[in-house]
Amino acid sequence: MNEFYKAVVDADDAPIVICDTEHTIVYMNPTAIKRYEKRGGEKLVGRSIFDCHNAHSREIIQSVVEKFRDNADLDKVYTYAKNWGGEDSDVYMVALRNGKRELIGYYEKHESRIHETERP
Repeated sequence: MNEFYKAVVDADDAPIVICDTEHTIVYMNPTAIKRYEKRGGEKLVGRSIFDCHNAHSREIIQSVVEKFRDNADLDKVYTYAKNWGGEDSDVYMVALRNGKRELIGYYEKHESRIHETERP
């Protein structure tokens, strides 16, 4: 079943960087590897997410993860709007939980505000 989950994450056009509760990057989808190539790309896997964020961003990440730990019903938190580099999206942190609703990790999710123009 894990190959199906990996396939879903890998098929996403948005960058997905998955971290454990110690803030270690455990997986990056191909879009994230390409997007963050100048910062190390796939060499970031196994490193702390804090290595590639400024102090303000680290504070936000830590604060949201604490909220996830304190509230098992909280699974998604809006963090900022990205309106540069050709991207117009809302960015969220998403909790990853096991069957007991315990926090096991998190990832950042980009939700595009650009309307799709391609028709099926």
